Amino acid sequence: MNPMDNSVTIFGDWGTSRLRLYLRQGKSVLDRRDGPGVGSLGGASPRETFLDLVGDWREARPSLALLCGMVGSRNGWAEAAYAPCPAGAADIRARLLHLDADGLPVAIVPGLSCRNALGGPDVMRGEETQILGALELDPALKQGRRLLALPGTHTKWVVVEDGTITSFLTAPVGELYALLREHSILAKAAPGDGPESPEGFARGVARVVEQGPARLPHLIFETRSRQLLDGLPKDEAMGFLSGLLIGGDVAATSSWFGDLGQVSLIGAPALSALYAQAIAACGGSSAAVDGDAAVLAGLTALSSDQNSGVHVLA
Repeated sequence: MNPMDNSVTIFGDWGTSRLRLYLRQGKSVLDRRDGPGVGSLGGASPRETFLDLVGDWREARPSLALLCGMVGSRNGWAEAAYAPCPAGAADIRARLLHLDADGLPVAIVPGLSCRNALGGPDVMRGEETQILGALELDPALKQGRRLLALPGTHTKWVVVEDGTITSFLTAPVGELYALLREHSILAKAAPGDGPESPEGFARGVARVVEQGPARLPHLIFETRSRQLLDGLPKDEAMGFLSGLLIGGDVAATSSWFGDLGQVSLIGAPALSALYAQAIAACGGSSAAVDGDAAVLAGLTALSSDQNSGVHVLA
């Protein structure tokens, strides 16, 4: 077999719903492939799925495949134990789980665990890599106490102090919205299934700012009653529901973090824009960080010094 090329690596972001693989030489992306998430593999194992997708990439003689996300969960390829907070890049790098895949070295990034601001246990997988990437893309974030947010199915609010992740707090905002929209009576008062309207979203955020996040359970029912009594169209009602949930998340966060200041939003542009709107309504400001760019930057930061903390599974 030809020797490996240390300049060639495979990076992967492998979540529950999708897989994104990148073949890299140095800092250049040579090729990209998408695949199924760990929750939709059918009868194939993660190892088989990975080897099938990278088959011809082996001709480039990659020296390492570095994967983050739910691939390291107990339902993924192999469980990578959570690294406890506070944690920086060196702490996470030291806990990489190393495997062998048909002669190709594979390293899986561990998630993080903490006791959050409410005194409860909290966990993340995948977001830690994006956070590290955001710090590399904007080194100013490594100075002082910073608040980062990663909007999504399970939104993460993360405190970083002098470049170290000290704590975080999870709010399953996206999951709650999907459940309420698809499986509750709130969305069934009027016909239609269009996208959420911006006007409805702004009204929902304003209602939370007016009444406070503690009244969110009561405000949520207005999604139905406004359709029944005020003739609110379905698209505005769903925007209203989204605004309530995201606005409530942001407003509640400001109650434990203090002055929001400038929040770094890491993720998809459309969802980050909604959070930016809610943050502004709560008196803060925000700066967007592209989620894909953050993943690649984070994996790059973790791909050096692979000789410590090795745990090999055949």
